[in-house]
Amino acid sequence: MNKVVANAQAAIRGITDGMTIMLGGFGLCGIPENCIAALVEAGITDLTCISNNAGVDDFGLGLLLQKKQIRKMISSYVGENDEFERQMLSGELEVDLIPQGSLAARCQAGGAGVPAFFTPAGYGTEVAEGKEVRYFNGKPHILENALTADFAIVKAWKGDRFGNLIYKGTARNFNPVMATAGKITIAEVEELVEPGELDPNFVHTPGVFVQRIFQGEHYEKRIEQRTVRQRG
Repeated sequence: MNKVVANAQAAIRGITDGMTIMLGGFGLCGIPENCIAALVEAGITDLTCISNNAGVDDFGLGLLLQKKQIRKMISSYVGENDEFERQMLSGELEVDLIPQGSLAARCQAGGAGVPAFFTPAGYGTEVAEGKEVRYFNGKPHILENALTADFAIVKAWKGDRFGNLIYKGTARNFNPVMATAGKITIAEVEELVEPGELDPNFVHTPGVFVQRIFQGEHYEKRIEQRTVRQRG
């Protein structure tokens, strides 16, 4: 039951070239900073990354893009990363852009063991190309397949050594659904506590979904777009 590992380097053990990994977070909020840094350091390449976005040029998944460690991105937003845009337009990076709600639903379906579902989102756009269309209540829906990964890497506010997790604020975004959809789920937490210290009524991810957990360090928690009022 004790799922604690020493650090990020120990947590990512077993991730190899060519694997598919999910990474929680929304923009730069709730991203697994320590594990991303460990992946960069390990030099693992040819990765398929499933994430809402790719961070910014010098932080988050942008660090993996800089090193050309990502082969394919499955995501819903690219607007804050110039290197992402450059690699996509030049054909260096394979990109599957998905409506944000569909991305979350596909991860959730993968975790629930639902192989596919129909959704109206994306009908009539490039998203629907090559996909089955059915009508429900007179409205067209496209078939979307569930998403799963070899590893899911999430970041939580608090967790215990059994793997139970609590997310804080906006960090409770893609993290909970992705935590259920990895063959192996890694959780890095700001605070690691003993079993019984977390109120079970507030646990967002039960420990049954988590295989490895560790307490992260030196979180920067950057802000993508900082807007301040001028003085005077």
